[in-house]
Amino acid sequence: MEKYSFSIVAALLLGFLVSAQNTPTDYLASDFHKERREAVRKLLPPNTAVVLFANAERNRANDVDYVYHQDPNFYYLTGYKEPNAVLVIFSETQTDASGNKFNEIIYVQERNARAEQWTGKRLGVEGVKEKLGFDMVFNGSEFENFPLDFAKFDIVSFVDFQNDYRDKNGKADLFDLIKTFKEKANYPSDYNPIRNEVYSIISEADASKMEEVVKTVERYLNRYEDLKEDEFLNDFVNAPNDDLRKEIKNKVLLIQRENNLDSKVLPMAMAKLRETKTPEEMKLLKKAIEISAVGQIEVMKAMHPNMSETEIQGVHEYVYKKYGAEYEGYPSIVGGGNNGCILHYIENNKTQIGEDLVLMDLGAEYHGYTADVTRTIPANGKFTPEQKAIYDIVYNAQEAGIKASVVGAPFQAPGRAAYQVVAEGLLKLGIIKEEKDTRIYFPHGTSHYLGLDVHDAGTYGPFKANTVITVEPGIYIPEGSDCDKKWWGIAVRIEDDILITEDGPINLSGLAPRTTEAIEAMMKQPSPLDNFKLPKLD
Repeated sequence: MEKYSFSIVAALLLGFLVSAQNTPTDYLASDFHKERREAVRKLLPPNTAVVLFANAERNRANDVDYVYHQDPNFYYLTGYKEPNAVLVIFSETQTDASGNKFNEIIYVQERNARAEQWTGKRLGVEGVKEKLGFDMVFNGSEFENFPLDFAKFDIVSFVDFQNDYRDKNGKADLFDLIKTFKEKANYPSDYNPIRNEVYSIISEADASKMEEVVKTVERYLNRYEDLKEDEFLNDFVNAPNDDLRKEIKNKVLLIQRENNLDSKVLPMAMAKLRETKTPEEMKLLKKAIEISAVGQIEVMKAMHPNMSETEIQGVHEYVYKKYGAEYEGYPSIVGGGNNGCILHYIENNKTQIGEDLVLMDLGAEYHGYTADVTRTIPANGKFTPEQKAIYDIVYNAQEAGIKASVVGAPFQAPGRAAYQVVAEGLLKLGIIKEEKDTRIYFPHGTSHYLGLDVHDAGTYGPFKANTVITVEPGIYIPEGSDCDKKWWGIAVRIEDDILITEDGPINLSGLAPRTTEAIEAMMKQPSPLDNFKLPKLD
């Protein structure tokens, strides 16, 4: 009976797979991911192995998990979108006992007809070879007994574990894979990646720059509570002279030589690569941004004072789905009036937005790449004089920030340019009396990288060509602020996604109106939702 049931499952699964072939064809090609692995290899020190794990599955409630989302680094290097996998990349070609040569191995979750009936098709070993272009592919269960000697490498680098995964009680789940790696790599029970990072700073310190290193170590001690009890770090900071610091440095070097583990090399390599985008990436990122801009436009046309924040969010996200965007890049922010003063407001539960400004910070994720576009619009279609005054300051600040986003400029350049405009504007309106109070109403920076993460990986060094950043100044005046009441409850943020090129910045999300005049004109346009009515429910 068991054998007969399995046959039925297999037949049903085959029918499902045949009917599920009508899927998108514009994903990144396997050659892209292979080339990215080669790029990582070129950045590795000699005799290095890097180990990267797939993302954990996240439990939502009881036996229901959140929709699975792959670790961006893992996806970037593999194209693999399933859990319970581990990738190993070597700086040089390896040879196994049979004479086979390889420079990478991937372990993936095993095919299982019963599981696939519930949660969808798995690629398995053969699928990964065929579709993702790997040669050395094994089931995850083989990782434990695979003769991989991590001790022979000078460096074994990985992204340290956040301990946010569960034992799923399945063979070769993420829990088992990480446990196996820790055993193979002699991972100390007290390993602290931040402490290891600070030790590296000390051990690599130039004798002529000890004062600068001391300040860096002090910053770490002030930021990370668990470092404050470290004997060597405290002794290094409090040492009366550089000779004593040199002795401590030598002791730190000996500690570091006790193992070959590293949690800095791989993250640094990924930051360097992901900071600038390839043409293949830009195609997907541009589409995510354009979808998000269209969402802003459609909401401008559909907006009216009786709408709820949730309804506005729904219109945005419907546009995303209509274009085939799989997810939102981050929780959607829709804040009416004073709610807009909460920078990461995601409750979106105000039932009527009334005559307020509505701040909408949303971004579609298309095939892994995430947009981040913010517009602030008047619910009734017309800015009041006070709303317009604040909006125009933010707009001018953004224009200054975008203009400063050029190759070679420091990462902080857009923020500095925007800050000056906001400070001058708030002083002129009498909202602040001294420039130093600007941060009361403009409390955040303006820019972050954009890509596979909404806050994407990068070096935060001088701008390079083919980098995409956000420029997002804002002014937020909560109720009860120390200024004239006429400004209370006004919150404005304008955010666009900027491609940095040798010829200057390009606004990729400029399709969505930005000026007060353009927004008011767009809000007069008819919406396809004008006649969309649902029955009233009790």
